[in-house]
Amino acid sequence: MHRFYFRLAITAAQYQRYYQGKASSVVVKTHAGLNLSLPAAHLRRFITADGVHGDFCLTADAQHRMIALERVQSSS
Repeated sequence: MHRFYFRLAITAAQYQRYYQGKASSVVVKTHAGLNLSLPAAHLRRFITADGVHGDFCLTADAQHRMIALERVQSSS
């Protein structure tokens, strides 16, 4: 299993593009410096009136298929 940690700061207005189908994936830079693309639909459960903000951990299997996406406590 692989774990990828990253921070997101997407405003509600920015996320609207994903919700409307104008964009389907979100590209993030992990704390290790890797670019990671994930379907925007996986972020819907984390959206608030302010958008999607926080630190996250994406767990993937050996073939890099997503197993889980969780919000994690900030280390700072």
